[in-house]
Amino acid sequence: MTDKTDIRDHDADDVVARVLATQDSRATVTLFGSDASARAQALQADAIDGGLHDGEQFDREERAALRRVSGLSTELQDVTEVEYRQLRLENVVLIGVYSQGSLQDAENSMRELAALAETAGAAVLDGLLQRRPHPDPSTYLGRGKAEELAGVVAALGADTVIADTELAPSQRRALEDVVKVKVIDRTAVILDIFSQHAKSREGKAQVELAQLEYLLPRLRGWGESMSRQAGGQVGGAGAGMGSRGPGETKIELDRRRIHTRMARLRKQIAGFKPAREAKRANRNRNSVPSVAIAGYTNAGKSSLLNRVTKAGVLVENALFATLDATVRRSVTADGRLYTLADTVGFVRNLPHQLVEAFRSTLEEVADSDVILHVVDGSHPDPASQLATVRDVIGEVGARDIPEIVVFNKADLISADGRLILRGLEPGAIFASARTGEGIDEVLAAIARLLPDPSLEVELVVPYDRGDLISALHERGRVISTEYVEEGTRVTARIMPEYHAAFEPFEVAATS
Repeated sequence: MTDKTDIRDHDADDVVARVLATQDSRATVTLFGSDASARAQALQADAIDGGLHDGEQFDREERAALRRVSGLSTELQDVTEVEYRQLRLENVVLIGVYSQGSLQDAENSMRELAALAETAGAAVLDGLLQRRPHPDPSTYLGRGKAEELAGVVAALGADTVIADTELAPSQRRALEDVVKVKVIDRTAVILDIFSQHAKSREGKAQVELAQLEYLLPRLRGWGESMSRQAGGQVGGAGAGMGSRGPGETKIELDRRRIHTRMARLRKQIAGFKPAREAKRANRNRNSVPSVAIAGYTNAGKSSLLNRVTKAGVLVENALFATLDATVRRSVTADGRLYTLADTVGFVRNLPHQLVEAFRSTLEEVADSDVILHVVDGSHPDPASQLATVRDVIGEVGARDIPEIVVFNKADLISADGRLILRGLEPGAIFASARTGEGIDEVLAAIARLLPDPSLEVELVVPYDRGDLISALHERGRVISTEYVEEGTRVTARIMPEYHAAFEPFEVAATS
């Protein structure tokens, strides 16, 4: 009898344990699994420690100097208290809609949205995908799924919902009414990251302009409390004398102020253009070829620039870690000078406002002689990265510029992965900014595609004109040098526009 009682108690304990375990699993279930690599595949699972080529990285220390800590809260339990405040990471739930047959693309986009949310400073609790031909024009997910989402948000204690698209203002308002928490879209998250990471005056102005363009159609009024417009016979409405407003509602005032601020920002951004053009004209005057490093965000563009030029640009395992264009000089193996420009990263569904606002930064790509297209070879969908970047390159009118495709992070790519990538882009180079693999091959490809001086000359330069020898090395390509009694005998290739300066010293002219 005692044994049977013990068995029943043991079975009851097992049932309770199973129920508790099931409840725990429900509280932590996510679409992407629990491992770090599945949680946000747009970010690397382990932060890679930058080598000596990354410099001191003071910018990274400054950015990480103030962080919100997950789990800390000063939220008061007694709602009768006057004070109510909290200090914690924003807890978000991701939502998306996909059509039949595009589940893999939808999941990759959702994981990228999770990485964007983490970079912006949020904790991703769950992700929900709905299959339907088109998003619902009213609530994006449809009424039934929106109510189901409200239950998930309440169960997980989320305070924000992020949609993996750009929501119409009406969809955002309708969905907020159902889920009872803040609803934002992918564009708002990207703009938030840009506002956090912009450092230069031009970068901050560009981000603010993009934010205002995004905000303008999404202004919301608050009923009659926001109105300053009575109009007509106010007495008939019961308002009485003295209630005639100035004829403009509060929301119209806000719109007018936004338009005024946008005009001022456009003028300010245009004011930065002469300085950029002066620097670019100086490089063009000296015939210094330029190479633009373009690519998807977090593909390793800044790391590659640091590896080649020791630039010390900020490197961080985050999306859009660097926004401002950085230009550094470098030299080919045969002594030709050129510049390397690190540009802003791209992402799928890049908001049109950002493409327009950062057009000045993207000018470095359009005005370059060679585009170094960096792709994250360890990403689960490198083909979409290639297509996204090439679409933006086409938007800025740079399709005809020679392109070098580099699959970066080669130390994280398996042998089978290399075969797949080779089939995707047969002429690509495998490189690793971390280990240095393939860097020499990248530099050789750059030297091969840089514009080569077309005119070959043979000169005898007097020994007191060393400035001409220096100019030959900087603006041309020296093939051979020989020291004779009359001076330095040089065979070199130069641009035709510089021929007049060297013509008096040509061998044919001196003989």
